[in-house]
Amino acid sequence: MSDLLERLRGRGWRLTSQRRVVAEVLDGEHVHLTADEVHARAAERLPEISRATVYNTLGELVTLGEVVEVSTDGRAKRYDPNAHRPHQHLICTGCGAIRDVHPRGNPLADLPAEQRFGFAVSQAEVTYRGLCPDCTG
Repeated sequence: MSDLLERLRGRGWRLTSQRRVVAEVLDGEHVHLTADEVHARAAERLPEISRATVYNTLGELVTLGEVVEVSTDGRAKRYDPNAHRPHQHLICTGCGAIRDVHPRGNPLADLPAEQRFGFAVSQAEVTYRGLCPDCTG
């Protein structure tokens, strides 16, 4: 069983066949699918699944904190199931490919006190951008 499915079961989330297939599609490392990609892959496994069901399920997963919505430069939102392990994103400016990265250090600690302007900073999002090997070759 996937890590996401295990977490959802542990929360007592009712796993209908539609919800299950969406969670299965999202399972894995470096998964950053758009809602349309989730729907296409889910429909391969469960042809009767509707686009609305996929969008609603993704919304519920985001609300539960089990999936993170990733927005990149006006492109379609992507959904990242790696919501419980701190990480940053490496994004290809050519094709839009996204990879999870785990840089050393703590971005919260790297922000000097005089640059916090009195904020009680609780979260930092760092995004690395560049060209992937496919786009540079």
